[in-house]
Amino acid sequence: MRNRGFTLIEILIAMAIFAMLGLASTALLSTVIDSDEISSEKFARLQQLQRFMLILERDVQQAMPRAVRMEGQQNSIVMRGGEETDDSDAGGLAFVRGGWHNPKLALPRSTLQGVAYRLRENKLERLNTVYVDSVLGTEPKVREILDNVTNFTVEFNTGGSETGEAAWHDNYIGETLPRGIRITITLADMGEIQRVFALTEQAS
Repeated sequence: MRNRGFTLIEILIAMAIFAMLGLASTALLSTVIDSDEISSEKFARLQQLQRFMLILERDVQQAMPRAVRMEGQQNSIVMRGGEETDDSDAGGLAFVRGGWHNPKLALPRSTLQGVAYRLRENKLERLNTVYVDSVLGTEPKVREILDNVTNFTVEFNTGGSETGEAAWHDNYIGETLPRGIRITITLADMGEIQRVFALTEQAS
């Protein structure tokens, strides 16, 4: 019995099938790579958001009823916040926090730190000063901690109202610390996120 070889048509069909399988494999690999990149981007974004929340929580929970000199002049304001605070494009917040690590007072500064938060060009920034009562004209250090932010609002709870409900205010300039702070950020890719902080007893 004579062995029958492949015809040209059969060879072309086989080549076409292998080519289609190759294209399908390439498309599948590309999809897997794209999905992995998207997952990595989302994970990095969540890490950035979590880092911001941890920094904010650490600052707010260490808030101290300490006034600072404004433009070289002493005043009694210990916290201020609301629209356009520290030239913010939206809401803002500024106060003094304690607990700034300085082991054995090795650095020429105290454990207090002036901090502020503001929104500039869709970027949430944290400002801090090395010395609470800075010399007139000294610029704070500015650090970008969250991007793609479309809005940033800060509200302040000063205690119960006449109706018995919590009284929240959009702006605050106080000689004492409020009872609570409510932060709302709106992200272009994740929507609105809200966090409420109760100030500790040591901050009162």
